[in-house]
Amino acid sequence: MDMQQRTKIVLAWELHEQGISNSQIARRLETNRETINRWISAIAAQGLLPFLERYRSHAREPRPGRQVPLIIKQKVWFLREREENACGQKIAYFLEQEFRIHLSVPKIYEILSERYVLKQKGRRKQPRGPVPEADAPRQVVQMDSIHFGQVFAFTAVDIFSKEADVLLLPSLTAKDGRTFLQTCLPRRFNGFVQLIQTDGGSEFEAEFAQAVGDFCHRHRVCRPYKKNEQSYIESFNRTVRSECLGWIVYRPEEIAQLTPHVDAFLHRYHYHRPHLGLSPMKPPLRK
Repeated sequence: MDMQQRTKIVLAWELHEQGISNSQIARRLETNRETINRWISAIAAQGLLPFLERYRSHAREPRPGRQVPLIIKQKVWFLREREENACGQKIAYFLEQEFRIHLSVPKIYEILSERYVLKQKGRRKQPRGPVPEADAPRQVVQMDSIHFGQVFAFTAVDIFSKEADVLLLPSLTAKDGRTFLQTCLPRRFNGFVQLIQTDGGSEFEAEFAQAVGDFCHRHRVCRPYKKNEQSYIESFNRTVRSECLGWIVYRPEEIAQLTPHVDAFLHRYHYHRPHLGLSPMKPPLRK
């Protein structure tokens, strides 16, 4: 134990004897409050000099690293493969749900790094522009479209419940946008929501704009070049690509074959795959 740590322990006890609270001691010594609490409790039970001696002897002992059994590592690797490159939070969720095993997310990434090359995340908590807020389902639904060559996936997501829908169509016109509106709202969002938000794409003009009032109180078009205003649907679109349709170019005649695949993805998304944006982390439609 170095002299600085010994001095902190002695000062902590002296300040305690002066009637100063542990929180104030922690601030003065720039030490975690829980650490101060442990020091004070131990000194009160053992005495100052015996505690310092025991603390010094324990500090000299090497601490063994926390080893994770191979069988648990194999479960982590298995879930990574089964859940299509799931992140650490989702793997922790499935470990708890299926095997009653609790591992911290950093430990899971440590295990994953033994077998996989993990991508480094970019800077987090970037400033975001204003987006419509929701504190209940059916208040705000964001819509967008994804290009797959000659096939177009129209997408929608409820920003509160994270419930979502996808419809594949062979073209990207305002009539197709209206078709998506007339299909998606009744089957997924009870036919009516308070606000529908889209970007300024041509598929959300003309026939779509004329019909949208039948399905919401207000249609909001997000500001140009402000992708952050469509963050929920952009996130869902990435999920559709990474976990369902990929970055492949499709032909219109393949829509019949692709639709069951999309339906299976939506079922998995709603009832099996946990969503990081829901608290507690769970699938959108599973009770």
